[in-house]
This record gives sequence, structure tokens and C-alpha cells, in this order.
Amino acid sequence: MTDLVVRDAASVVPFAGSGPIRGAALTGIEVLDRTSITVDDGVVAAIGKPNDARVSFDASECTVVPGFVDPHTHLPFFGRRADEDAARSSGRWYETLHREKGGIDRSVEMLATATDDEVVGFCAGLAHDMLAAGTTTFETKSGYGLSVDAELRQLRLARRLASIVPQNVTTTCLSAHAVPKGKTEGEWVGEIAEEILPVVARERLADAVDIYVESIAFQLEHAARLKTAADALGLGMRIHADQLEDSQAGSFAARWKLVSADHLNHTSLDAVDDIAGGDTAAVLLPATAFTLRQKKQPPARNLIEAGATVALGSDFNPGTSPVSSMTFVIALACRVLGLRPLEALAAATVNAACVLGLDGEAGRIQVGSPADVVVLGVPSFEHVPYRPDGDSVVAVICGGRLVHVVERARDRISS
Repeated sequence: MTDLVVRDAASVVPFAGSGPIRGAALTGIEVLDRTSITVDDGVVAAIGKPNDARVSFDASECTVVPGFVDPHTHLPFFGRRADEDAARSSGRWYETLHREKGGIDRSVEMLATATDDEVVGFCAGLAHDMLAAGTTTFETKSGYGLSVDAELRQLRLARRLASIVPQNVTTTCLSAHAVPKGKTEGEWVGEIAEEILPVVARERLADAVDIYVESIAFQLEHAARLKTAADALGLGMRIHADQLEDSQAGSFAARWKLVSADHLNHTSLDAVDDIAGGDTAAVLLPATAFTLRQKKQPPARNLIEAGATVALGSDFNPGTSPVSSMTFVIALACRVLGLRPLEALAAATVNAACVLGLDGEAGRIQVGSPADVVVLGVPSFEHVPYRPDGDSVVAVICGGRLVHVVERARDRISS
């Protein structure tokens, strides 16, 4: 007898295959009608006619999709910065708060004054909320340490968090997030390359390296240095690109073959062609622009129509995107960036998994893949962006286990 059957779903979006979904493939996404999914020993065992199972979830009138993959968060962090959001409502700018020792510096201080147990406990609660909203895989980052020891501490806390939550978790070294007091940009990047990254590689504390390129942070020459160091250590390289201004970071990411360029609010149309011409993914973060009241949006439709790999992330952090719900991110992507519903779903599942190096391990429902599945209480996926305030997630399967069921759906379970 098998472990679990999600039975008779009104629609299933499986994303079978391999590699990101881009270009013309986005127009032919397969949607299965009246389909069941059988889970056995943590993996998808069958798609179609259901087998006998110990537990059955009645998914009639529901849509079933892969577990959401969030490729850009700033967990682990500690504390909130709601007063800064209120200040922005009064006309203060993000750059101003950053220079006045709010923003990143404030999160650095809050993380430094919390104990390891406090940080992990706080973030485990946040991860639980993410799971209930359908996120079964997510990325974590450093960047709230800003010293060699504090950055390594944050990376170790990220790995500790990964060991206690049900989700699949990857980690990125974003030591080049801000410039520490008393150092130049070049001095700090040198310390990252020579002191932090060798430890990261040796202890396997991160899967990739990242850098924040803006006038208030680092420049492309620093990104080039970290890319060289990352390559030598077998680590992928990502970049926070063109969030506040066009720094040519999007084009840089494509030409230097970085894994991803994230944000891209001010990226030029010339850079769109550069990104679409290679394998660098465009990771769009609409909840950040929403939080910061930014009018300038990334050229999302241009990226899609040019054939780029487009992914969606939450940018979940205590200051500029206190948003962890991927259904809300998807709704913003559709309503503000012009993505179509199934394009947004691909961006928040299979394409995001490819960014994290997890193609085949997350973001798909196919036989033999890990069973990370979200049941949505709507008859088709179009209803998710249509109702951005709707609580559409009714059940979550993570690693083959039914880990979350909302109260109103408990009568759908039989065993």
C-alpha cells in the first residue's frame, strides 16, 4: 500500500521534463484534467489512475501544483523594521535610511545581539509560515554579519535552520551586502575572497556567492573579483543587479555567465537581449518594489518574449520586503509585471529551482521526483492571481509527507 494519494484534482500543472521553461515553451505549458498523484516513500510514484493508499486527499475542485521554490530570501535574520516602512510612508527614501544606519546596518545589529537559539527559533517560525503558504524549497543568505566571524556565524545559522525545517534549503554567501564601517569596498571584498570564501567552500557553508551592486554598495569591479574567487572554489555566482539604478549589472551578469541577476528594476532593453542570449536567470522580486513604493519595474515582458529564463522570489527580509507568501508574489507578478498566470507559476517553481541548482529535485511533479506538492482550493491556477487576498493553499505535501492542511479541508482526508 502506498503512502498517499492526492485524488481526482480538477487540474494539475506538473512541469515534467528538465531545464528551465523559457521562450516558446511558456505558451505550451501542459495542464492535466481530473488527475491523481500517488506518493510512495517520499517521491511521486504515479500520475494518473490512483493506487490504494494509507491516506487519501480528495482534491476534486482543487488545483495541484509543485511546491513553490523561493530563490531569494534574506533568512536567517532577527527582528522587524516596521518603523522604517512607516518612515517611507512619510516620504523617507530607502537610500536615506540606509545612510542613516537604518536598513542593512540595523539588521546587522539586531542579529549580533541575538543568541544563536533566538535566531534559529525566530526563523523556524517564519519557515513554518512559508510552508503553510506552499513554499517547500527556499534560499537563505548571509549579509547581516559584515565581519569575517559574523558572516560565518550567519552562514552556520542558515545551515542549522536548514537541518530543522521540513523544506529543502540552499544557502548563498552575500557577505558583499554592505560595506562595514572603517573599510573600503575593495578592502572588504578582499577579505571576503581571501578569508570567508575558502572557509565557505571547505565547510560547505554555501552553495553560491552573491554581491549587491549599487552606488550605496559595490561596483562591477568587485563583482568580477568575487566571480573569479567563486569559480576557483567551485561556487556559483549571483548578483543583486540594477535595483536602484542602471549600473549595467544585468549585462555584466550575462556576459560573465553568472547564475542569476536579481531585481533588475532599472535594467535597459539592451541588457534584456544579453540576458536572454545566455543561461543567466532573471530573478524578479516584485514584493520589494511594492514595499518600497517603487514606480520603476523590471522589463518582465521583454525578458519573457526575448526568451530569458525568468524566476520569481520574495526577497523576504525585515526591511524592504517583509513578504514571504509566494502566492502574493505571483499575484504581483501578474498584476504589476504583466506575467501570465502559468508563466508566473513556472517562474515560482521550476525556473526558481534551476536558479538554486535543484532542477530535478524541486519545482516539478513527475514520477521519481521528490513529492513536494501544493493543493490549491481553486478549480484552475488563474484563480490565484485573480484573488490576491485569497487563502488558496489548502494542503501542502513536503518530502512526501502531508505537513499542512487547513481546517476547512480536513474532511477531505481519508485513511
